[in-house]
Amino acid sequence: MNNQNAPTKYRWKILALGALTLTFAVGIPTMCMPVLFKEISEDLGLNLVQIGVIWGISSLTGSITGLIGGALGDRFGVRRTLTIACLLAGVTGAMRGLANDYVTLSGALLISGLITPMIPMNVHKTCGEWFSGRRLGLANGVTAAGMALGFMIGSMISATVLSPLLGGWQNVLFFYGAITMLLSIPWALSRPAPARVQVQISKVDSPTLKQSIRHLSPIKNIWILGVSIFGVGGCIAGVLGYLPLYLREIGWSEANADGALAAFHGISMIFTIPVSMLSDRLPTRKMILVASSIMTVTGAGLLFLFKGWAIWVAVVIAGIVRDGVMGVFMTTTIETPGVGAKYAGTATGMVVFFLRFGNFLSPPIGNSLAAFDASLPFLFWAILAVSGLVGFNFIQEGGNRNK
Repeated sequence: MNNQNAPTKYRWKILALGALTLTFAVGIPTMCMPVLFKEISEDLGLNLVQIGVIWGISSLTGSITGLIGGALGDRFGVRRTLTIACLLAGVTGAMRGLANDYVTLSGALLISGLITPMIPMNVHKTCGEWFSGRRLGLANGVTAAGMALGFMIGSMISATVLSPLLGGWQNVLFFYGAITMLLSIPWALSRPAPARVQVQISKVDSPTLKQSIRHLSPIKNIWILGVSIFGVGGCIAGVLGYLPLYLREIGWSEANADGALAAFHGISMIFTIPVSMLSDRLPTRKMILVASSIMTVTGAGLLFLFKGWAIWVAVVIAGIVRDGVMGVFMTTTIETPGVGAKYAGTATGMVVFFLRFGNFLSPPIGNSLAAFDASLPFLFWAILAVSGLVGFNFIQEGGNRNK
């Protein structure tokens, strides 16, 4: 009896580890950058377009290695992949603190972007191995909440607390890198996936990257999901990177500007699990994806129109579904007919390729529009999100949700 229940109980420990990994290895080290940009730009002499490039450049390499990282998880197992990925992400993340100009910072972020994207998709693959049916949506929601928690903490304390405490933005990045490296230890010591998954994904039957892509390429849903998240994700990435700088530019204090970004992630974290649970109970997850896209478009559009205290309204509208929808999005990808646990890593890597490419292009293009009007980038990003809204309407979902 106890032996039979052991895998069921242990999966919640794996879920907690996955959520904490996204908090400390991905969320905090990523979202510390927008609030540190003011200090970094003054120290290194960067302009607004260069900041946009720096914010998006890690997504350039991430669009490729995210795909490879998912395939590595399919081929060699998520435990081994996450152990190595956390170790290398910590090292490369800390390297950002060694930069002394625009070129070296861009190079450090390119290198960091090679590793970090491997982590989220393999955490979501872990959810696919340990959970199924209705609980899969909840599991992905919990990990997405972990990411949102990291985003909130990173934006809340990096510039106003840790930078003065540790002696500058460089030491903040060193500190976060050390924490990320430590997370490789619990993954190395974790248990393998349940026996049913080991049978389903045996080493003999483990697909190569070429085999996985050949299998997944004809699936129309993968391409629709990818193109849709290109628009919505690009909008969100642009807004998050620019918002603290924009608010400082229009006269907000440093604490209030960073607080707005933290509020965005805080409201997102609160609603992440409820949104994921709601998606398990609705007839189709597409309803959540479409509704969230509408709110993203509305929030970005209102940031273009609003000034003063009304900006908080726009931030809340855009933030409510930000991370919850990513959990739903990943669940929808895994549940697509023809994917499942066997191809989950490569499938999520394929759609994240589009997400990362949108994250690379969107910030510098949007930031360049600030030369005409400081609020104009938000209008561009709202229009970009409309493309995702249209795409999500064409998703076809699988029938394995109630198992």
